[in-house]
This record gives sequence, structure tokens and C-alpha cells, in this order.
Amino acid sequence: MDEDDASVEARGVMTRNSTGRARALTIAGSDSGGGAGIQADLKTFAAFGVYGTSAITALTAQNTLGVTGVHVVPAEFVTAQVEAVVSDIGCDAVKTGMLATSATVEAVVAVVDALELPNLVVDPVMVAKGGDRLLDADAVHAVRASLLRRARIVTPNVPEAEVLAEIRIASRDDMRDAARRIAALGPAAVLVKGGHLPGAEVVDVLYDRGTFHEFVGPRIEGRATHGTGCTMAAAITAGLALGRALPETVEAAKAYVAGAMTHGVPVGRGHQPLDHFWQP
Repeated sequence: MDEDDASVEARGVMTRNSTGRARALTIAGSDSGGGAGIQADLKTFAAFGVYGTSAITALTAQNTLGVTGVHVVPAEFVTAQVEAVVSDIGCDAVKTGMLATSATVEAVVAVVDALELPNLVVDPVMVAKGGDRLLDADAVHAVRASLLRRARIVTPNVPEAEVLAEIRIASRDDMRDAARRIAALGPAAVLVKGGHLPGAEVVDVLYDRGTFHEFVGPRIEGRATHGTGCTMAAAITAGLALGRALPETVEAAKAYVAGAMTHGVPVGRGHQPLDHFWQP
């Protein structure tokens, strides 16, 4: 089978789902501590009843205290993982997390286009919870220039939104302005998460094809904050894989993350992980 035939077959398999089970693919880094990245994504997919698959972009030596090492997977092997999964299992939605390098970003863009991967959720992971940088400057440019145009939704927190929108964010109006600016880069929708701004409530701003939606919830105090961004994006991915409307999906994802933080797992000496299976 030549390359073109393989791509056609992959697209055909992707649209067939004889089991009726929703399928979601995560393209992200591995967290050896189990709280974020691929591990958090697969737990979240499972919690929503979605069958999860993965393509690993980087291995991290990581725990609740921080990242002590990163080993980047070659971009062509990231592509091979995606092609292997999609050609056999298929995909109803796909999430990107830590992509590390511009070569990996461009490889992901190419395979998203070649296989026509649906419902792309871009979590623009740039810095780990402990402050370690996870995306180099060239990769940030590649995300802004290429990847965002393929996204159904991009889910930056405030620091990430500041980088993508190239403005400072200190208020809800700033979040709206940032969302518009990021939307101009091509994604169909932008969710700016407000957890980094002060206040008793956390406001997340969704800008979906010209319409704003706001989601307000109480600030969850405590140490269980490791993997919140990954988990939020993965929950949105699961909702899209299940065929749900985006505002409904974001609302459900926010409630799920709040519960997972409230029931956080008491392990480690740093930023504790969430309880992804807190729901009965």
C-alpha cells in the first residue's frame, strides 16, 4: 500500500465506529508522576466513558515538585504513533498538550491535515506547574502560525493567553480582548481560563465563533492543582468526542475539574494531582 492509499484508509477507518464507543486521541508529553500530560488525559477520557489513545511527544522525569528532565521524542515517531492509532482505532476528537519543539508542532499540523483529524483541542502547554518551560520559542511561533488554524478550540490559561495574544491580562475585559486576538489567529473558539487572576471566583471566558460565554465558579483552595490544564482540555475533548455542543462541554469540563480538585489525591510533597475518578 502506498502512502496515499494509507491516508485514504486511515480517513475511512476514522469515520467508522462499529462499537458505538467514542474515541479520543491525546498527543502530549508523559508525566512520570502520573498527574498531568498523557496520564491525566487518559484518566479523564476514561472518566467520561471515552476510549483513549495516545501519541507521546516527550518523556519527562517529573513528580509533584517539578520536572528534572525531558527527553523529546523524534517528530517522525510522533507522526508514526498517530498514524498507527488512527488507521486502526479511529478518532472522534484529538487533543494536543506538550509539543516541546517546532519540529513536533509542524509534524502534528501535517498529520492533522493528512488524516483530517476532527475536533482538535489545543492546550498550549508552555510552562509546567513548577515553573519549568515546556515549549521553546520557535515552537510558540509554530503554534501561533500553524496549529491554531486547525483548532476547534484552544484553551490557554492567563499566562499562555498573554503569550498568544501578545497583551497583558489583568481583568475580565482583558480576557475578552485576548480571546478575540487569539481567535484572529484561526481557531474556531478560544477558552481563556481565569484561574491565575485574583478573586474568590474563577471566571473562564469562551469566545465561540463570535459569541462570548462566561463560566463562573468558586476558587478551589488547596494543593491539588497539578494537571488542571491538561484535565480541563481532556474533558472538553471527551465531550466533543461524545458529540456534545461546545458551551455544554466547557461547562461540564469546568464542573468535573472543580470536583477533581476538591477530591485531590494526597500524594507527594508539592502540587498534588487531581482525583480523576471522583465521580460515583
